[in-house]
Amino acid sequence: QVQLVESGGGLVQGGGSLRLSCAASGSIFSIDGMAWYRQAPGKQRELVAAITTGGSTNYAHSVKGRFTISRDNTKNTVYLQMNSLKPEDTAVYYCNAVLALSSTSPQTVWWGQGTQVTVSS
Repeated sequence: QVQLVESGGGLVQGGGSLRLSCAASGSIFSIDGMAWYRQAPGKQRELVAAITTGGSTNYAHSVKGRFTISRDNTKNTVYLQMNSLKPEDTAVYYCNAVLALSSTSPQTVWWGQGTQVTVSS
């Protein structure tokens, strides 16, 4: 079975930084895109940042210039460096991976359990 395990969330003051990590483990044949989403109370889940296998990235407008997504393909891990954090960044952050379990199986989307990020004003 596949697991995506996030870490690095917590409470930080406005203007501070946090680094989230998400490691994929299990019977994985290949991983394609990886991404971070977030969901604030009463709001829909939204894409924060995404990265391809080759390292191409895209970001939500609200985090561009403050957040950086990266990945280590040798460790099946994706990171999210968050700088200049604002109270409106407060949310549960989820990682996401599009992966295949074998050379003949279709790609499927897997989610982590989420990690809370709280930014105080």
